[in-house]
Amino acid sequence: MSKNYGKSCNITTFIYHIQRQLKQNKERNEILMMQPDFSKNNGLLSVILQDYDTGQVLMNGFMNEEAYNLTVRDQVVWFFSRSRQELWKKGETSGNFQHVISMCLDCDQDALLIRVKPDGPTCHLGNVSCFDDYYFTLEILEKTIQDRINNPQDGSYTKYLIEQGIDKILKKTGEEMTETIIAVKNNNKTEIINEASDLLYHLTLLLNQSGVTLADIKDNLSERHGLKQKYKQRKEIEQW
Repeated sequence: MSKNYGKSCNITTFIYHIQRQLKQNKERNEILMMQPDFSKNNGLLSVILQDYDTGQVLMNGFMNEEAYNLTVRDQVVWFFSRSRQELWKKGETSGNFQHVISMCLDCDQDALLIRVKPDGPTCHLGNVSCFDDYYFTLEILEKTIQDRINNPQDGSYTKYLIEQGIDKILKKTGEEMTETIIAVKNNNKTEIINEASDLLYHLTLLLNQSGVTLADIKDNLSERHGLKQKYKQRKEIEQW
């Protein structure tokens, strides 16, 4: 790997973290400005927890005003138990706390969506989600790749590529792109799916090594699509 590439990656990573911090600060300010309506549903908000990274719905619970205020203050999720009639901090027993990244009220101000980074399984049965334990997105692939980097395992293909360096990753990404193109040219759907899957894996790893996340790509695509003030408005020039 060239020295210039390494410096470029470090700068890109630094800029990414600054941008991410600014975004989190903005989301924090938006949370502080929210005004939930506790006058309905016996003073309770219906709350959905969603994994910030993967988009997976994790669980449903309820908050009274005190639980809501504690959640905003501590930036970890608190609930109100309707059966026990008491507050409880999610993860207090298991250690699997739910760290708040963003919060969003519905149009009636009486239901809350909280995007979180969980410390572990959300369900008390040990499942990732209370709704469905099997769930896959590209963000989960991204998290798996990062886990393989942080915790190298013998026999791991990701570990092998990381050890070989960026030039090897670039070479493999190029090869998979070529193989995908050939599969498309041959009109072989099975091969297209297989080769495109390989390409997405290698591209995700390459992005990781460049300090770029899938969230960065999504943000860029959203801007190109003309998302403005939460409503879709296509730009006049950049038509899709």
